[in-house]
Amino acid sequence: MAHRGVEKILVIKLSALGDFVLALAAMKKIREAHKKAHITLLTTPPFEALAKTSPYFNAIWTDGRPETFGQWTALRKKLRAAGFDRVYDLQTSAHSGRLFHLMRPGPPDWSGIALGCSLPHKNPLRDSMHTLERQADQLMYAGIWPDAPTEPGTAPGPDLSWIWKNEPAERPVPGAVKPRPYVMFVPGGSAHRPEKRWPVENYAELARILYARGYDIVIIGGVQETPLAHAIQRVAPRARDLTGRTDFGRIAMLGARAALAIGNDTGPLHLAAAAGAPTVVLFSSASDPALAAPRGRVTILRSDRLSELPVAKVAQAASSLLSETTGAA
Repeated sequence: MAHRGVEKILVIKLSALGDFVLALAAMKKIREAHKKAHITLLTTPPFEALAKTSPYFNAIWTDGRPETFGQWTALRKKLRAAGFDRVYDLQTSAHSGRLFHLMRPGPPDWSGIALGCSLPHKNPLRDSMHTLERQADQLMYAGIWPDAPTEPGTAPGPDLSWIWKNEPAERPVPGAVKPRPYVMFVPGGSAHRPEKRWPVENYAELARILYARGYDIVIIGGVQETPLAHAIQRVAPRARDLTGRTDFGRIAMLGARAALAIGNDTGPLHLAAAAGAPTVVLFSSASDPALAAPRGRVTILRSDRLSELPVAKVAQAASSLLSETTGAA
């Protein structure tokens, strides 16, 4: 469906990684609806490389979170000078609402929840919808996805095939030993949300169990999570520590080839699941999987306190997923 007169578009998505990964589904739909438009993404520096690799944008701006008065003034000038015909606000926060007011008077058509915007997402249930259905519904209200799937569990997840489309195929080395399948561990998460983490000693015990069953263990996370990897390696010495060594594209590549991914509700696990890894995700009472769990071949385990989630229960979920996808646990 072409939308005449909509030639310059701004998409706003600032954070966090898991939310950004889920929003890639809506970004794809926006590009499909506006094939010839010039689409700019307003985001923050961590997402620049991933967004540039994607086929959805013509330009990436990373100054979406101004802090000083001078930065706000510069962003206002830039937004007003750009002459956008339409804005799709996929952040829908108080912050992105302020961006709408920066563009007054005469703001462009705006899809979101900013007070006074021309394409408001008026569904009173929006705050109880999963991100994928909520953003599909928002695009339906904006007129670009008339048959948007909005029932729980029906909206398509992000398509990350563009990440590995340009990767050279791996050529088998004659006589080489076939590598062991591997399981990705994502044991970290936000430093200010420790309640969203399963204890590292449990990951270490699970690593020992899975390694004994024939799986290599690859540990993913930021450089600040290297101590977690080292704690796991003390129990499972052959586990591979890739913390601080993988950009988002590399995490997706690893996810696409993994036998399984296991981790806390955190961004890199979303990326692995979106790339196709069968995934076990661990939720405490600190967040609601109905609103933001990864989609795909995903098993959700919940415990109000993750410290009370037994290793045996996670190992059983891992075995079930592995036997579904490989025919053998």
